[in-house]
Amino acid sequence: MCGIAGRIGSGQPLSEKRLNAVYRALGRRGPDQRGYSFDAFSELIHTRLAVIDVKHGRQPMRLRVNNEEYTLVYNGELYNTEELRSELRSLGHSFTEKSDTEVLLHAYAEWKQRCVEKLNGIFAFAVWERNSKKLFLARDRIGVKPLFYHLAADGTFAFASEIPALLELGIEPELDAEGVAELLFLAPGRTPGCGVLRGIREVLPASRGYFDSGRLTLEPYWQLSDREHRDSFRDTVLNVRELVTGAVKRQLVSDVPVCTFLSGGLDSSAITSIAHRELGELHSFSVDYEDNAKFFKSSKFQPNPDSDYIGKVADYLGDGLTHHSVILNTADLADALYEAAEARGLPGMADVDSSLLLFCREIKKFATVGLSGECADEIFGGYPWYRDPDLRSSYGFPWAQSNEYRAGFIHPDYGGLNVGEYVNMRYENTLKAADILPGTPDSEKRFRQLVRLNFDWFMQTLLDRKDRMSMYSGLEVRVPFCDHNIAEYLYSVPWDMKDFQGREKGLLREALRGLLPDEVLWRKKSPYPKTHHPEYLAAVRKMLSEVPADAPLYSIVRREAITELLNGGGSETPWYGQLMTAPQTIAYFVQLNYWLEHFKVRLV
Repeated sequence: MCGIAGRIGSGQPLSEKRLNAVYRALGRRGPDQRGYSFDAFSELIHTRLAVIDVKHGRQPMRLRVNNEEYTLVYNGELYNTEELRSELRSLGHSFTEKSDTEVLLHAYAEWKQRCVEKLNGIFAFAVWERNSKKLFLARDRIGVKPLFYHLAADGTFAFASEIPALLELGIEPELDAEGVAELLFLAPGRTPGCGVLRGIREVLPASRGYFDSGRLTLEPYWQLSDREHRDSFRDTVLNVRELVTGAVKRQLVSDVPVCTFLSGGLDSSAITSIAHRELGELHSFSVDYEDNAKFFKSSKFQPNPDSDYIGKVADYLGDGLTHHSVILNTADLADALYEAAEARGLPGMADVDSSLLLFCREIKKFATVGLSGECADEIFGGYPWYRDPDLRSSYGFPWAQSNEYRAGFIHPDYGGLNVGEYVNMRYENTLKAADILPGTPDSEKRFRQLVRLNFDWFMQTLLDRKDRMSMYSGLEVRVPFCDHNIAEYLYSVPWDMKDFQGREKGLLREALRGLLPDEVLWRKKSPYPKTHHPEYLAAVRKMLSEVPADAPLYSIVRREAITELLNGGGSETPWYGQLMTAPQTIAYFVQLNYWLEHFKVRLV
């Protein structure tokens, strides 16, 4: 993985000072190499994390074909590189490297914008056509890799992997009323394509397009499409097993050490089992918190801790698996809230972010590439809002049934913002975008809608988290369940198949028989582990209570609402799903104030 950035149409190269600032902003994503190219119309910047063909693959990479010179900056990983290389060779292309970067550049030269339809992987990239003076942009189908942009009034176009790097290109960090609504009504989620700060946008997943003659035109090239599912249950099980195992195996390709995240849950355990069988030798990593066993409290969402199940997986797989347990302490977890906000470029999921940042920092000491189990719940219907009839039928985003609670925080200066109108419009637009066959029963229709809601919103929040927290330590994390072939197939599978034996992700469990011990295969879903230590709540309360009265936070948030929160008000109201309750809500406002200060955000 890497960091990319660029400007088109500025007419002047970046100063050395500003270029170095962009390098620093992207440096954690790509600590191994730096590259920069400039002509009279374009600037392209790259920082590289070397994973494939470490000695080569330098960027920006150039290729001259016929009368055009193409220059590529690319962040991602292609899992069908060899198939593409073979096809391109048959069309007359020759290669000097092993890297997927060179293959991608030749693919663009051959097929132009249609090249993305042939890619299996996670990516965000830009190609400058020097003679045509136009820039091509594209992002992977699911949205694993980020790509933000800004089009100035004078026609200058800037893009970058992360918001902080975009700011270093000269974009002013300004927050208008819409940005305030995003931060208080939707965060840590955000409207698809919205970068929160004024004028900053994000290329949508599965989108491609050109910046040409001062105009940006983007279009979708893929979507989840409904179709009649004709496979029997047994054939569906076999297809799911083949799709999942195939995705994991493809994503093990690397010239540097590979590991897996192992929580003891179904998804990460399955990936670890498949990777172990394929590689023979494998390191796995789990995260827990100081004294969590002492303070753990069973709940509807997490009836038991993960540690016992991690041991069962390790024992089952046996020789060749080396497991590492990372234990985080409370003080570090709270302190890392600030770094996590810097890494995301926005206030985020509080300690759900900071814990992953610290976890990835430890993993990086052993490996450069990791495989993680995100997105299985969205695709296979594992979340409570798929399974609980009341949650499933509730109007609005099922993980954020808190409009009235959130509205209570907004400063009177923004009293014109209507939380219901703002949130519900986005909810309704997402429902309309769901592709559903005519005549589909209402019950099945709702499940298609929930998948689309999760893909566009909840899953994007988790993918943002995974990308930013891992890349902050130069760790590339791959997510096999985000393989678009899995998503395409599962979208139309009927709910009674997904809900096999009345169990969350029952279809996936059945497909993974023989890969895991039964105690793990059929254990109740458990969310990402968080600390139960009372000292964490005390720490974040102290941090928020020490925010001074003239802090920027209180320009957009009511002080009285923060006081009530600190005194225990709203303690039973989730801010964002089961992962963000009172301690995380307090920590979110700590992050929000720090973000406003650190990035010198100006209210407009």
